[in-house]
This record gives sequence, C-alpha cells and structure tokens, in this order.
Amino acid sequence: MAKVTVIGGGSWGIALAVLLHKNGHGITVWSALESEIEMLRTRHEHKMLPGVRLAEDICFTLDEREAVEGADLLVMAVASSYTRRTAARLCPYVVPGQRIVNVAKGIEEHTLMTQAQITEQEIPQAQVAVLSGPSHAEEVGRGIPTTIVVGARKRSTAEYIQNLFMNEVFRVYTSPDVLGIELGGSLKNVVALAAGIADGLGYGDNTKAALITRGITEIARLGTAMGGRFETFCGLTGIGDLIVTCASMHSRNRRAGILIGQGKTMDEAMEEVQMVVEGVYSAKAAMELAKKYDVQLPIIEQVNKILFEGKPADVAVKELMLRDRKIEVSDALWEEE
Repeated sequence: MAKVTVIGGGSWGIALAVLLHKNGHGITVWSALESEIEMLRTRHEHKMLPGVRLAEDICFTLDEREAVEGADLLVMAVASSYTRRTAARLCPYVVPGQRIVNVAKGIEEHTLMTQAQITEQEIPQAQVAVLSGPSHAEEVGRGIPTTIVVGARKRSTAEYIQNLFMNEVFRVYTSPDVLGIELGGSLKNVVALAAGIADGLGYGDNTKAALITRGITEIARLGTAMGGRFETFCGLTGIGDLIVTCASMHSRNRRAGILIGQGKTMDEAMEEVQMVVEGVYSAKAAMELAKKYDVQLPIIEQVNKILFEGKPADVAVKELMLRDRKIEVSDALWEEE
C-alpha cells in the first residue's frame, strides 16, 4: 500500500482519490479552499460527482506540511492556472526524489510552459510525471472502463505510477514523451471549443468530424515541431482525448463552445459552465507557440479571434471553409501525367 496525497479537491482529483483508495492505497486530499475541504469532510461526496462516495478513512487537510510529508506520491490535480502558486506552496516540504504526477492540462499563457515544466521549475528536487488521456471525472469516479497514459523521463517512475493507478477498469500505458503528452492534452481543449462552437451554431456530424480530423493535424504539426513524437498524437492523449472532449457533454470546453456558438460572450459562457475552461487559457499560448515555431494553426487561430477579438463564429467557420486549396497528404506522390 502506498501513501498518496491528491493536491486539489476538484472533481478530477476526487475521482482519482476514489480510484486510488479502491486500489488499497492510503489517501489524503489537500485543498487551499476551506469550504471545499469542509464539504468533502461532511458530505463525503463532491457536488460535481453525485453518487460517488468517499470512504470514511480518506483524510482531508488544509495543511501543506501534513499533505506532503511522508507521501509516496503527490497527485497535482489543481486547475492549470493554479499549478505554479500551488507548487510554490508545496516546495518547502518536498524531499529530493519525491514523486509528483500532474493530471491537469494546460499551457501557461505568459511563459508558454506546460504543467510538468512549471512543477519542475518550482519544485526542482521532485521527480515529475504526467497522467493524461480520454478520462472524464464523472466516468472514472463511477468505475467506467477508461484507458490513460503516464509519461515520465525515467521508466521506473512511469511504471511505479502505472502500478498504483492500474486496475480492471483503469488501464494505464507508459511513455517517455512527457512533452507530447502534455501538448496533446492541452491543445485538444482549444479544438474542443471549436467543436462546441460548431454545435452551438447548429452544424452537424460532418462539421464535427472535420474539426476533429483537421484539429489533430494542427496539434501534431505544432507538437512535432516542438519535439513531441508523432505517435503520441495518434494515441490516447492525442486523437483519443480529442475525440472524447469534442463529443461529450461532460467536456466543459465543449459546453462553453456551445454557449459561444449560441451567441454568448466568452465570459458569459465561462460563468455558466461554472468550472475552469482550460481551452480559453491555452488558446493564446497556442498561437504564441505557433509563431515561435513557425507553424500554421488555422482552427486554433479562428478560435482565438472568436474568444478575444469578438469575431462572429459563423464568419470564422466560413473563412476556414474558404481558405486556399490544399493537398491533404503533402508528401504523397502522384502518378506521372
């Protein structure tokens, strides 16, 4: 049995706490929010996961020292915009070699750093890994079969985390491509906003399929330019995560996109969803990375214009459709005329 602390009391962190407890591990949940800890202590249920009960022996704390000291693994499950400040709070209590696995998805806007990069910068003494893939908290908490991937630089770290999480309903693969995993998980949220916008405009399955297909092309184009492996974007944290996020109503990014497509502003949509919409924070960062690595991201570019420049969504779709004619497979050979 391992001692695991989940950092963050949101729905994803709680779903993983339930999973890890069922696997026989000792679980502590830390949150910076007193109201969140009080809710979990008294109700033993998260309001966003109705019916998913938390065992009586799961501990809840507001104290960083209590949360970190002696933990075999820290699961960093705060929203991506809070990763840096949370890591800084934890750093004084993390011992050299202590393992941390990031499960949030997002790119920091002003630094263009991924979650693992932020954590490594703030807690350089830790061994940092990532866990990502098509995995809505609502389904993981209920024990619905799910497959995911853990990325780490060292095989031993990845396999240790794989063994802690894996069971008959939660299959975990391993990969050394930490950067590719994080880019796939972050950029798919921006494409999911586009898919939701198309739904809000009343478009159909053809449009959704086009956005998913061309969206993963954009993600892989940028990801490989940055050093990620192409195979990663064909896998669970690439096309797999993109499909589920574009298709499911569990997806906060898709739900926010639907509201924007129906005419609401970005701020109105985020307020109605009542959860952090990670794609909004990653959208600007994606365009900055596109400029830095000189790659074209037409879908993500139009999402930025809708979100931050007030461009009408239907006009953005029309411009995507009327772009210059292209060949789909650029290195394919034609027969001689």
